[in-house]
Amino acid sequence: MKRDCTDFEVRALILDWLVRHGRWGSHYFPLDTLVNKLSHVVEKDGKRIRRNIKDLLDEDYILSHKRGNTVSLNPTRSREITEYVKKGMKF
Repeated sequence: MKRDCTDFEVRALILDWLVRHGRWGSHYFPLDTLVNKLSHVVEKDGKRIRRNIKDLLDEDYILSHKRGNTVSLNPTRSREITEYVKKGMKF
């Protein structure tokens, strides 16, 4: 079932998914697969998810690997990431 989420909730969903799967630092995950998995949950899926991933990259919450084809969580911001997820996952 798709949800109509705000951009803040979409970013929290992305971070939550990466946290639950242990994708920290050098343990990265393919970007296309992440977008595909989350597009089953978020309305206006692919482009919106990619835009929010780019915003998280700009804010330094996630790191890009392999020429931008993979992403992982920034371990130096672990406390901020968990707080962000707690705030955003109230839906």
